[in-house]
Amino acid sequence: MSAPADPSALPFESIYAHGFARVMAGVPAMRVGDVERNVAGSIEVVEAAHANHAVLAVLPELGLVGYSSQDLFHQTALLEAGVAGLDALRAATSDLLPIVVAGVPLRFGHQLFNAAVVLHRGRILGVVPKSYLPNYREFYEKRHFSAARDANFDTVALLGQADVPFGTDVLFAATDLPDFVLSVEICEDLWVPVPPSTFATMAGATVVANPSASNVTIAKADYRRQLCSSHSARTFSAYVYVGAGGGESTTDLAWDGHGIVAENGTILGETERFAAGEPHVFADVDLDRLVADRMRTTSFVDCAADHRDSLRYRRVDVELGLPTGPVPLARDVPRFPFVPGDPVERDERCAEVYDIQRAGLTTRLRATGLEKIVIGVSGGLDSTQALLVAVRCMDELGLPRTNVLAYTLPGFATSDHTLANAHRLMVALGVSAHEIDIRPAAQQMLEDIGHPAATGAPVYDVTYENVQAGARTAALFRLANQHGALVLGTGDLSELALGWCTYGVGDHMSHYGVNSSVPKTLIQYLVRWVADAEHLAPDARDVLASILATEISPELVPHTGDEAATGPHQRSEDFVGPYELQDFHLYAVLRFGYRPSKVAFLADAAWRDPDRGAWPGLGAEGRERTAYDLPTICAWLRVFLHRFFETSQFKRSAIPDGPKVGSGGSLSPRGDWRAPSDGSAGPWLAELDALIARLGLEPGGG
Repeated sequence: MSAPADPSALPFESIYAHGFARVMAGVPAMRVGDVERNVAGSIEVVEAAHANHAVLAVLPELGLVGYSSQDLFHQTALLEAGVAGLDALRAATSDLLPIVVAGVPLRFGHQLFNAAVVLHRGRILGVVPKSYLPNYREFYEKRHFSAARDANFDTVALLGQADVPFGTDVLFAATDLPDFVLSVEICEDLWVPVPPSTFATMAGATVVANPSASNVTIAKADYRRQLCSSHSARTFSAYVYVGAGGGESTTDLAWDGHGIVAENGTILGETERFAAGEPHVFADVDLDRLVADRMRTTSFVDCAADHRDSLRYRRVDVELGLPTGPVPLARDVPRFPFVPGDPVERDERCAEVYDIQRAGLTTRLRATGLEKIVIGVSGGLDSTQALLVAVRCMDELGLPRTNVLAYTLPGFATSDHTLANAHRLMVALGVSAHEIDIRPAAQQMLEDIGHPAATGAPVYDVTYENVQAGARTAALFRLANQHGALVLGTGDLSELALGWCTYGVGDHMSHYGVNSSVPKTLIQYLVRWVADAEHLAPDARDVLASILATEISPELVPHTGDEAATGPHQRSEDFVGPYELQDFHLYAVLRFGYRPSKVAFLADAAWRDPDRGAWPGLGAEGRERTAYDLPTICAWLRVFLHRFFETSQFKRSAIPDGPKVGSGGSLSPRGDWRAPSDGSAGPWLAELDALIARLGLEPGGG
């Protein structure tokens, strides 16, 4: 196995300190049979990979001589020229960083193989023959080559190197880049029902290189994308595919130079097809993500166990000699990992989340036999989305919207603005609208426990806040008893992650929580999407726009000046951090289990420059393009780690049922997240603090 990662050995600004590997699929300029020209083009591509700090460069199938050589493969002069060209390419790699995968025909004994030769720093690491030779339509490879299964040897002598590993059972493992383990298969090997890399990935390969030829026909590029994407998803791997381009013979076929890099079902990059020159594509592969998904998906390990007899692979260790200077991340990092940047995809996401929420609530009502819902409406985002779901649920069940018993429950710090929005929303949606002033009940409780605020002292501590939260929850549950109804929860995933809810009451407790796995950054887009998709009346749309523009606040501590009635006094984000940034941290920690230094590295890449990357729009309101520097990111990340790992789990261990909506995860103890309520955040904080000290960062933000 590879050595453990040592991020401190490389600069923070290097992708190689954070579990990434830069790979390249390149298409050299070439001409069939002109080996010198083909080698020169290959060297140029590999040098470009080196200049861009890539650790892998994959070249096309049989590219040193030309895939379309046909019966010329049986000409000794061409075969010898191919070997000489391979030697020249090998020598050219002596001082270059990338592992190079190059295609060349090689004869051993009385057999000719379509081979991929793996080179690094002037050394041949291994030779991988093609397993499946197409012999249909325009391909006649069995006329020229032997398949891998026909070889009766597992090492060869080549270019003065003895005992070079030969076969499809060879993995190439970097000793100085943990979890970079390379396997190679060739073109048609991906097209068969069980590609050889299926077993290679179960044996430990995280990256698969496929030097291909693959002529172009109508829609074939789409099929290649599907193959690379789906295979990388099934095997939790990165797939680097490159096909032959211009220069191959066009006697009967054409070639488009299609290079693809896929990672776990996502296409990270592609070459420009039919491009002049030497098209290539770079991508930064997240090795940590691949390993994390394999660890979590126990069926992957079970499948490997079932096929253990097919997983006897030889490993060739290789020290890459990584660059010691900064290597900035060239991969797009979405600022809002829960919110797609593409408008069409975002609408699809919102529609699906809304349907999941609605289906969950509808099923729960049918199962309980209840026909009424009690909900507290604050005029904020979360209760608004829950109310929209409740209304849609009643429509689906054929029940009147008045079966939604909506209550606004003003307390000591409720502003006129949010109270008015709550009333306007209830009226616009046609639900049963009510108001219960909780101040008398809260005042009585303060008096009963002898709290200073009961006599007018400005003591606005956690007890003062939670007395109000408790009064609201007590009222809602007793109303549910009275009306035979279900209390609908409004708390969201972000609040649960940060513990920004009061245990047993308030946003924490209900009979069913439709928002419990929906993060704050997605809630606002859901509200806007519902407003548009449900074709609401203008008055409903207007109040939703006003709610979207209101700052997030628990409204539990009052103003002390004349502005008390105009708007919220408390800002939740002053205490727990910007939700957009904390949701970013949550996704990285919950979905992938990244170490804090990597979370900070990715957050810095996503949020440092407001002009870089896509910003999801938010209807007519738009959004301010904020930026966060590294000290601020680290400061709020520290707040997140402390609250998430150490102080808030006991609340998550006792949350009500609610539907999981996304692969980003939920925090239900019955689902994605099970953790001790009395755990320590020590390891996470120590790793982050070591980074802060190493970089000499001044505290910022939280």
